[in-house]
Parts: sequence; C-alpha cells; structure tokens
Amino acid sequence: MGLKVGYFSMTKLLQRFNMAKADNSISKELARIEKMHLIILDDWGLQPLDNPMKITLLQMIEDRHGRASTIITSQLPVAQWFDYIAEPTLADAILDRLMQHVHRIELKGESMRKKQKAVTNQVS
Repeated sequence: MGLKVGYFSMTKLLQRFNMAKADNSISKELARIEKMHLIILDDWGLQPLDNPMKITLLQMIEDRHGRASTIITSQLPVAQWFDYIAEPTLADAILDRLMQHVHRIELKGESMRKKQKAVTNQVS
C-alpha cells in the first residue's frame, strides 16, 4: 500500500533529536517524521524530558496532528503522563493533541517477555 511507518524507541528518538539539534538538521528530521503515515513511540515515559525536548516533541506531535497516526506504548499509566511531562503548559498542549482522537488499549497480566522466557525454559 506504500504507507510509511516509523518505529522509535523514545530513548533513541530523543538522542536522534539531540544530534539533529547539534548539527542544525532538526527541521529536516521533523519534516521526515511528519511525512510518515504512522509512527510508533515505544517506551514513553522511561527517560526524563528537558524543556527543549518537550518543545520538540510538541512540535512533532503538532505537525502530525489530525493528519497521521501515532501509537504510544508505555509502562507508565496514562494518568501519570501529565506529571511525566512536568511542565503544565507543555503537558496540556501535548496531551490535548495526543488524546483528542484516541483508542486506548490497556493490557493487564504478566509480561509477554516473562511468558516467553518460561516457555523457552520449559523447552530447554
């Protein structure tokens, strides 16, 4: 179908943004991400965000808002995302855009990695 999809671990995405800022290519990086039909942001909330990174994330989300899809995976409960962003104005802006047209799936139960390890150990 020719759909462009990007998968990003949040830690690596933040490193990528920092490098792009350092070499003055952040606009190109954000434009590249904006063109993707779907992005997957994995492990949201594991790494603290400084204010410049919060602004960059807001810009990325704003550029895609209403035009492209985003999947976020997180161990952090959604109720704690506002506190994770820790800057009320930016948290409001980011979460307002993310939560407007959302399908939320909360998984319960044991980690699939733990289950897979248990099966692997039984086979061995």
